[in-house]
Amino acid sequence: MKHVALAVLLSAVLVLPGCLVKKSTHQKALDHISQLEGRIAQLEKEEADKKQAIAELEKRLAELDTTTRTKEEELSRVRGEQQATVAELEELRRQRDAQEKRLAAYRDLQAKFRALVDSGKLQIGFRNGQMVVKLPSSILFASGASELSAAGKSALGEVVKVLLEFKDRRFLIAGHTDNVPIKTRKFPNNWVLSTARAVSVLEFMLEQGMPPESLGAAGYADQDPVAPNDSEPNKELNRRIEIILVPNLSELPQLTVDQP
Repeated sequence: MKHVALAVLLSAVLVLPGCLVKKSTHQKALDHISQLEGRIAQLEKEEADKKQAIAELEKRLAELDTTTRTKEEELSRVRGEQQATVAELEELRRQRDAQEKRLAAYRDLQAKFRALVDSGKLQIGFRNGQMVVKLPSSILFASGASELSAAGKSALGEVVKVLLEFKDRRFLIAGHTDNVPIKTRKFPNNWVLSTARAVSVLEFMLEQGMPPESLGAAGYADQDPVAPNDSEPNKELNRRIEIILVPNLSELPQLTVDQP
């Protein structure tokens, strides 16, 4: 199977000191790469099958063209099947190319964060079909606050240095909380807290040189947990900031719209 050289794309998870995740992050990255390679191999097999089907249809068309013109209806049917199969082949190629781009981007991101991966501070993976850099709130903020801590700024600084290498890429900073409600004068609910924290991260990234047109911020409160809120370790996982790498339009499936 022909693999694509490392390229630029980006749904990864950054775990800094203080996070309670203990699984091998490096192995997770390797497992995900293996899954992508398996999907590419499957697409390549389907593509080969379609090519064989097209060859058989072309042979049948040649036979019909040379034998008689009384089989116009059958000739038309076979030509229709050929066109449909060619369209399916093109779609398989598009899917394969998309998977190869994801794999290349995944490897590229892993390589750029290699030191942190090897030290166990960084996890790389996909979530909801997107690449994500995740930082625990305990590193970034004091409890119930939205101002970045010194440790948080240091951690974000490392991340920004890498993300600046990915040109023409847009990022969405997403704030998340656990399900423990907050009600203060400054933060009347978790929605406001999560959004304020996302904006703080965005402002810091701007100060570090990130182009403003590439950034956005949103708060999700406790509505998008990565673990059940049934223990303190799980709540710690849910209190996080995610930097989501927004897919380019070229990376999304092509949409067809019915004409009125």
